[in-house]
Parts: sequence; structure tokens; C-alpha cells
Amino acid sequence: MQLLLCTDLDRTVLPNGPQPESDNARSRFAALAARPEVTLVYVTGRDRQLVRKAMANYSLPRPDYVIGDVGTTIYEVRSDDWHPWLEWQQEIASDWAGLKRSDLRKLLLDIVDLYPQEPAKQNLHKLSFYVPLYAHTATLSHDIRRRLEASGVRANLVWSIDEPREIGLLDVLPASAGKKHAISFLMQRNGFALADTVFAGDSGNDLPVLASEIPAVLVANASPEVRSEALAQARGWGHADALYIAQGGLMDMNGNYTAGVLEGVVHYKPEVRNWLTESTSTKPANG
Repeated sequence: MQLLLCTDLDRTVLPNGPQPESDNARSRFAALAARPEVTLVYVTGRDRQLVRKAMANYSLPRPDYVIGDVGTTIYEVRSDDWHPWLEWQQEIASDWAGLKRSDLRKLLLDIVDLYPQEPAKQNLHKLSFYVPLYAHTATLSHDIRRRLEASGVRANLVWSIDEPREIGLLDVLPASAGKKHAISFLMQRNGFALADTVFAGDSGNDLPVLASEIPAVLVANASPEVRSEALAQARGWGHADALYIAQGGLMDMNGNYTAGVLEGVVHYKPEVRNWLTESTSTKPANG
């Protein structure tokens, strides 16, 4: 058996939400990631520097790949070397019709409720804004798309919420970018089938994957709004069987964060339960 385990970071693998983390959940996750059958991919809105910081702060296992910046970058991770996939940059570049991020910003500059994020949160194919928490995103989307399409730009608009800061977020990406497309690209290039793949997430920018044909798990600490929307979209696309909602109970864990990731993996790959049991029962030898 092989497993391509793709997971979001914040409030999915990282226990940085208000809900409690189960004891041993992260160590069990690390033991699973260390198995030769497992290819681990972090799929996140964070850039490379912030991913490294999270790995250090939370003692996370080193991934094999990082899909960063909301799916606009892919890195192959070899020890401390991060190798960007230039073929992914080439794959998504044409959607912006030769325009740069600064050009797109000028097209959208006078739209009320769009506030550019800090330069460190932008990249070559990612234009990011803050928006008021209760902004009318449907109206904003219509206005944004109208302006971009008039310039020949095909864009993917990713709306999400920074819950701790209580502010809305918008990432303007090439239409062929995003977490779902990046995961599919990586699957295709490395020969992973749907049956070999599991994705875990918790938030609005995970919805395209959660509602897709890719086997996915929504961790138990996800908000009720995201849970309802993920279920509705998955049903609407005919992929309800490919979405698992973690509830807790696996090995007495609560289903939050990495406990939910593990619960979802066991749902799709029952044999993984034995791997987790083995990792729990293994004791270090006395010196």
C-alpha cells in the first residue's frame, strides 16, 4: 500500500485554534509520516518561510512536498533543500495573460472593501487582500471577475477567514492554481491514484478539495459554517462519499487537528489503524 497524505497546516495539523489537542496525536502523526509507504505533503496558504517556522515551533515531521501560497507554489523537500517546481509555475502562468501581480492590483485598486495584504504575503502568482469579515463576497466576486476578464485574465478567487484576527481574506490566483489543482498536478506527475490519496483540511480555502473527488477529511474543530458548506458542495458535485467528517473516538482521541487527520486516514485506509497501534505500543529501550 502507498499513501499520499496531503494536509493543511493551520488548525489542521497545527493545534493553533481554541479547541483542545489530543495527547499523543502529533507524535502518532509523525510516526505515520515516517513510514516508507507514506508521502507527506503540506498544503497551505503559508509561504516557505512561515512553513519552516511552523515546523520548528510545533516539531512537525519533514514533508516530502509543500504546496504553498494557496496552491501557487510547489516545493520538493530534500533535507534542508527546497526545490521549487518550475513546471508548476509554467502550468499556471498563462492564466494571467502576461500581466503581473502589480498590473492586477491596479485593475482592482478602487474597489471598496479590498485592502492589500503585506508584501510578504504576496508572490509572483498570488495577489492577496484583506476584506471586512461580513463583506458581500458574491457582489465583490462579480465586480472583480468583470474587471479581470475584460483584460483577458482567468482567475481563481479564494475567499477565507482569519478567525483569530476576525477578518476576511481574498487570494486572487491564476484559474489553474489553487490547492485542488496543485494536488492533482502532483498526483499526476508522481503516479498517485485517487485511492492512494487523502486530503485533510478545516477552512474555507480547503473547500475546493473537500468537495472534490479526492478522498478528504474535515477535522472536528472546523467551524459549523465550513462543515455545512463542505457537505453541501460535496453533495452538489456528487462527491459526498469522498468527504469524511471527523467526530473523535479513534484511539480515544477527540478528532481535532492531527487526531482528525489520523481518523480520516483510517476511515479510508483501515489498515493504518494497525500502524498507529504499533507506533503507540513501541517503547524505547532503556539505556
